[in-house]
Amino acid sequence: MKEIRLHGRGGMGTVKAAEVIVYANVAKGGYGNSIPFFGFERQGAPVTAFVRIDSKPIRPKTQVYEPDCIIIMDPTIQNAVDVFEGIRENSVLVLNTKEDFANLSLPANIKKVALIDATTLALELLNKPITNTAMLGAFVKGTEWVNLSDVVSKVRENWGDLNADIVRKAYEITKVYEIN
Repeated sequence: MKEIRLHGRGGMGTVKAAEVIVYANVAKGGYGNSIPFFGFERQGAPVTAFVRIDSKPIRPKTQVYEPDCIIIMDPTIQNAVDVFEGIRENSVLVLNTKEDFANLSLPANIKKVALIDATTLALELLNKPITNTAMLGAFVKGTEWVNLSDVVSKVRENWGDLNADIVRKAYEITKVYEIN
């Protein structure tokens, strides 16, 4: 089972991104569940979503305490939340940032990093800093745990062709780094 924790802010589509990941795993014959966690339900407030995906039925319906992957939708969330809490060995980080990989300070447990400037991409194409679709493309490229075509299909169904194009563009431009 793969456990994923998404960190974002209200209005960025964090919870919907989690649902799309589950859909994509189910579309390829697997199982999944997503659980949102809200503090104050308002735009800009920290939001966390938890996802589990597997090839067999999933029993736990709790928060994810030891993620295999962390998706950070907004880099400033790191100032408010310990995003790396409980991260497992050999984990994947999918990060929305303008920073260069060489400038990042990462826990030793992270062995793969997928970087994208999702905010700029969203602003250029949507005129809004809604990063969920770009981060989904980066997630697919960084993990290869679900199929790009399934994510694109669900995003198109939910939000139309422009957002489906953002997923594909994000997949193309995401830079993936392996850490030894």
